[in-house]
Amino acid sequence: MNLDQYIQLIKAGEIVAFPTETVYGLGADAWNPSAIQKVFETKGRPADNPLIVHISNQDQVFDFVEKIPERAKKLMDAFWPGPLTIVLQKKPKVLDLITAGLDTVAIRMPDHPIAKSFIAQTGPLVAPSANRSGRPSPTKAEHVRADFGAKFPVIDGGATEVGLESTVVDSSGEQIVILRPGKIGLSDLEPVLGEKVAIASKADSEVPKSPGQKYSHYKPQAAVYYGEIDSIMRENLYLVQTDTIGKEKNVINYKGDLIRFSKELYDRFRQADLEGYNSIFIENIDAFSKKAPAYYAALLNRIEKACSNK
Repeated sequence: MNLDQYIQLIKAGEIVAFPTETVYGLGADAWNPSAIQKVFETKGRPADNPLIVHISNQDQVFDFVEKIPERAKKLMDAFWPGPLTIVLQKKPKVLDLITAGLDTVAIRMPDHPIAKSFIAQTGPLVAPSANRSGRPSPTKAEHVRADFGAKFPVIDGGATEVGLESTVVDSSGEQIVILRPGKIGLSDLEPVLGEKVAIASKADSEVPKSPGQKYSHYKPQAAVYYGEIDSIMRENLYLVQTDTIGKEKNVINYKGDLIRFSKELYDRFRQADLEGYNSIFIENIDAFSKKAPAYYAALLNRIEKACSNK
């Protein structure tokens, strides 16, 4: 794939959507204030919602932070490149636009061949999800075009592998804290660290250190409901895990496969809007929590952010 035209756009201060293993990101030069401002304006993103810096090698971390704590280094070595974002104390020169004026910066190294090659040639990029703020994150290039238009510059890498945004952990305090759940969960982090990891409370989201903490997100136009499902109606889309619900065309059964469900969740949200469904009913997934605990926590987080009954 020839990335030259997209690299030139970034260097000219423009924004470009590109695939990562989680969702598509809306990339802008992390040192260009006007380019970063275009990200906020294009998305309609609140200015107090910090951005994640995406890098292509660990050496680039030192452009943004003074020191890497030992615990954070363990996580970088174990999970980078991959769907883990780490919040660290920032250098003064890091733009307040990125950090929402906080003294911390969130950094990750994506694990996608296109993203790695792209960032290696552009330098570090801020890259929130490439959708209009509040809408479901894009897991395909056509999702980006649906939000921003057919001519919007997007590098098409097909469907993303994970389908949910990265896990975000805060390493700036006395204990590692999960700010946003994702594919990498407690059972992955704690053995690497050799210590307990905390989970942020809802009160911690009032001054968010990470995207996904404060605002209602991931919402389709259709209303989203989560819980038990008693009956099927043609005007709604149903995302279920059991065979007792029905086999109509508007019933999609994941049979407890939370990994596949995570990969397809946002695509199903967008499908519901495209096909004109009034509501999306999601069957309770508690029975499958032990099969994929990290995906379970991440799914519940995203569903709650999108829900009308949570």
